[in-house]
Amino acid sequence: MKRISYIEDFEQWESGFSFYNPVKVRFGEVDMFGHVNNVVAFTYFEEARIALFKELGFMQEWTHESSETMIVVADLQCNFIKQIYFDEQLKVYVKAGAVGNSSLDLHYMVKNAEGEVCLVGRGMMVQASKKTGRGEPWTEEWKELLQ
Repeated sequence: MKRISYIEDFEQWESGFSFYNPVKVRFGEVDMFGHVNNVVAFTYFEEARIALFKELGFMQEWTHESSETMIVVADLQCNFIKQIYFDEQLKVYVKAGAVGNSSLDLHYMVKNAEGEVCLVGRGMMVQASKKTGRGEPWTEEWKELLQ
């Protein structure tokens, strides 16, 4: 596998994943070459990220009408390793990397039914104030959940 800047030791990095969101590739996600369009990877990452945040109870807080915070994407990147085709069953893994004061570096890995890695990625999220748009610190409880 080619060198990826945010992964020092692939086996160690891969072993840190446990949470995943299952995805079945839909026809509308396939381009004229017969494989998944490159922008779809980011949708898969989003679906897994939201599923993780729901599992942790974060989405329920952020989407509640009285919530003063929200999560925003600061950056996203994807490395395309193996092509993905219509009707494939995928597992989209997501895990927390570094947790900052109000930021969170998430890592992603997508495997097909044969267990082959098709995509890897990362992205920086920031918990922000809905009023000011500025970063809002994670609570200690939430930091522990992300570790």
